[in-house]
Amino acid sequence: MDAPVIGAPMTKRRESPPCALQTLAWLSPLGTIRVDACDKGVHAIRFLMDVAPAERSGEGPPSLRPVSGGSAETSPELRRCLEWLRAYFADPSGAGTLPPPPAFHHPALGADTFTSRVLHVLFRDVKVGETVSYKQLAEMAGNPRAARAVGGAMRKNPIPLIIPCHRVISSSGQSGPYMSGRGDRLKQWLLAHEGRRLTHDRRQLDQVLKKKKKRKTNT
Repeated sequence: MDAPVIGAPMTKRRESPPCALQTLAWLSPLGTIRVDACDKGVHAIRFLMDVAPAERSGEGPPSLRPVSGGSAETSPELRRCLEWLRAYFADPSGAGTLPPPPAFHHPALGADTFTSRVLHVLFRDVKVGETVSYKQLAEMAGNPRAARAVGGAMRKNPIPLIIPCHRVISSSGQSGPYMSGRGDRLKQWLLAHEGRRLTHDRRQLDQVLKKKKKRKTNT
């Protein structure tokens, strides 16, 4: 079943053939990252966890290598994804100079669910180098009491890094678990790589909520 891309107007869903996915793997400072995409957008980004982050952090720019799947030519959205990832690992502090992210085409991101809403808010409002607590993100998504559900949404995130679930941390300021504990070191590497700043304070959170309210008023 087709899923609308992020930013596209919601339309009535119709049955359609499964997407023809193309898969590429990228050898990164975090080991191998696998990206699945179709012509309409990225479906998934996966860490294969084949190398500990610290073992590659001092190496030069990573290289791309294709794996089986997809057509002979790389789809435009897959190319955009790989360009974004390459720029992110080269210099995450230049958030304003990162290329536009690819479109997303995973069904979970087009569903009318709290998980989808949380992931959209995280993608839109929590920038490179920023962090937010589970409780704050729940409030930003419109349900201040849903911190536990936010944790569940982070575990279901199909497109980590670009939808930055690594920027969601514990209220204590600790980085907290990542990938059910398997990726804790990876999360710490990413936060350090981004030069993590202070968690969203109350004033920043109020500004985000005010913008959200204004968007609702204008729709």
